[in-house]
Amino acid sequence: MTAPLQDRVAIITGAGQGIGADVATVLAERGATVILNDILADRVEDTAAAMRARGLRAEASVFDLTDEDDIARAVGAIAARHGRIDIVHNNAAFQTTEQRARDLDVMNLPADAWDKAFAVNARGPMLLCKHVLPTMIAGGGGSIIHSASGFGLLGEMTLTAYGASKAALINLGRFIATQYGKQGVRSNVIAIGFVLSETAVETTPQAVKDVLLAHHLNPELGSPRDIAHVVAFLASDDSRFINGALIPVDGGFTAHQPSMVDFQRLFAAAGSNQL
Repeated sequence: MTAPLQDRVAIITGAGQGIGADVATVLAERGATVILNDILADRVEDTAAAMRARGLRAEASVFDLTDEDDIARAVGAIAARHGRIDIVHNNAAFQTTEQRARDLDVMNLPADAWDKAFAVNARGPMLLCKHVLPTMIAGGGGSIIHSASGFGLLGEMTLTAYGASKAALINLGRFIATQYGKQGVRSNVIAIGFVLSETAVETTPQAVKDVLLAHHLNPELGSPRDIAHVVAFLASDDSRFINGALIPVDGGFTAHQPSMVDFQRLFAAAGSNQL
């Protein structure tokens, strides 16, 4: 049986660890040659080497999503080496501990924190698509998957720049689908909820996890592999009729009324769910 992504070439940004590394692994397991991008050379090269040790086709490509010349160089090298680019997963995002501490409410938001979020989370994906699209179209089309967030859909008390940049990414995905869909390009967005990546497990207090789980419709929180399976589906021909879509991948977190948990408690106390 032929693997669903056999002979496809995929670029995954932010693939040194976490969701990006899981996406790269799943795509490679399904037959793709995966190009793992990260700005941290040691991390991404180690991840790619570990995949190759399993017999998977994986390469590391270190380039800076804030530097258009660097992106153009890297994409040109990938296209020259493989002759095609079929899949792009815009996964990378700038959300370090330092950035989170500065990405606050609007009155307390430094302009450079806003600019940094947009440089990596919105401008970077645009530039990568700008330089990939000619090769992708010349090869008959392909699939671009953008990782947004619930913060790009709904308001919050903090992470203003992150949320606004993810909202921009959502519409970038629609614009690409609109402009290049007739040339065989599919561009879809996944709005990722809270998942138990290595960083989330290590840095998120249990009380916060409990609050988030209460608002999930699933009985448990998600994992990076849950996201990777959705990306792999959108990368494959099985999703050929999905284009310009926004798909929540969040365990139902954004599917319900904001008051759901409060009403659950009220109904439990009253012994009835009648409003």
